[in-house]
Amino acid sequence: MKRIQYYNYGGPEMMKLEDFELKAPGTGEVAVKIKFAAINPIDWKVRNGYLKMVTGKKFPRAMGSDFSGIVTAIGASVTRFKVGDPVFGMAQIKDGGALGEAVIVPQTFVARKPDSVSFEDAACLATPGVTAWNGLVDKAALKSGKQVFINGCTGAVGVATVQLAKMFGATVAGTCSAQSMQRARDLRVQPLFDYRTTDLLKIRERFDVVYDAAGTMTVATGLGLLRKGGAYLDINPTPVKFVRAIFDRKLRPIICTARADILDGLASAAGTGKLHLPVAETVHLNDAILLITALEAGRKLPGKALVAM
Repeated sequence: MKRIQYYNYGGPEMMKLEDFELKAPGTGEVAVKIKFAAINPIDWKVRNGYLKMVTGKKFPRAMGSDFSGIVTAIGASVTRFKVGDPVFGMAQIKDGGALGEAVIVPQTFVARKPDSVSFEDAACLATPGVTAWNGLVDKAALKSGKQVFINGCTGAVGVATVQLAKMFGATVAGTCSAQSMQRARDLRVQPLFDYRTTDLLKIRERFDVVYDAAGTMTVATGLGLLRKGGAYLDINPTPVKFVRAIFDRKLRPIICTARADILDGLASAAGTGKLHLPVAETVHLNDAILLITALEAGRKLPGKALVAM
């Protein structure tokens, strides 16, 4: 089988499409033959060594996090799936491997794909959806009737956050670029601000939850938009922010953390049409390194980039 892997942390030149041998799934693990993988910024951040304290020094390392496919084998103690099940999910950060023809993952990192959701659409769900859920549900305990402000509401995490917030009964305001305004309006984000021309601190409205889905806000700006008792969700955690969060409970850094209940919740939302991330471009695995390199260099797409196996 083939997958994209690398032998040292570094830039795009480290990526190679190579043969590998898929191991047998261990206890609690499933093997998945991948149909589609979605490209996420975390993929090249891991390769660049951004999380080397977690990912370690063992090479070669496999690229990729989000995927959809078919279960081909199960390990001992697997109860959630059987061979032949259509699934979507995410690889563990320490392992990677979604940008390849097959992957081994814990059963808790996978959910059954709803029949009404295509494999293409299912591949887009995991990282954006889990990150949105970690913030809105795990950190902010979002309730119906609350007001949410999303910085970067048309990025993948932003779109997932908008849709889940509305599913939970919240109203949503946010920011995006001028070019993305219509997409934000289609998501019923109101009021809507151009992040390039708006001084967010001059916005008079205050919100129960502020989610920086773009990772570009300052902590002062995020906290300044909150109502009393509100939560500022920061998608760009740093050690300094974690320390500050100990003393300021309004600041809540987010680390994408998958669980079975979250993935099952995303599957339910997608199956009922309440969660959908648009696909902008699909390439074959043979061309994936070129697309990843372009996205890492700043190319923008109005939706997710997929790799077909």
